[in-house]
Amino acid sequence: MARTPQDVTETELSILNQLWDLESATVRQLVDILHPDGGSSEYATVQKLLERLQSKKYVTRNRDVWPHVFEATVGRDELIGRRLQNTADQLCNGSLQPLITNLVRSKKLSTDELQSLREYLDELDDQNT
Repeated sequence: MARTPQDVTETELSILNQLWDLESATVRQLVDILHPDGGSSEYATVQKLLERLQSKKYVTRNRDVWPHVFEATVGRDELIGRRLQNTADQLCNGSLQPLITNLVRSKKLSTDELQSLREYLDELDDQNT
């Protein structure tokens, strides 16, 4: 049986969000964004978080350049999918339908969001016929 990828903590997620936005970054760049007035302890914290993310296979480190550059190896959409499926597994016996229905009901969607959702559902319907 395949091993379930480890989830990320909220703090690790803040690092991933920056890497998704920037595409790649050094430890210093991440510290400057996340802790603008940060010192050596914040630098060490970000470095440790990157090491944890690397051990979980969520980021890679390019050691061919100095300073080392980090990139996310998992995309935002992939992580969202993993988390939603995990929530569906835990709360809905694996079914996404109650989860999606609840998400749509609980937040008022804009006209553009509704249109995009309709178009996607139409595409899925076309693929299934």
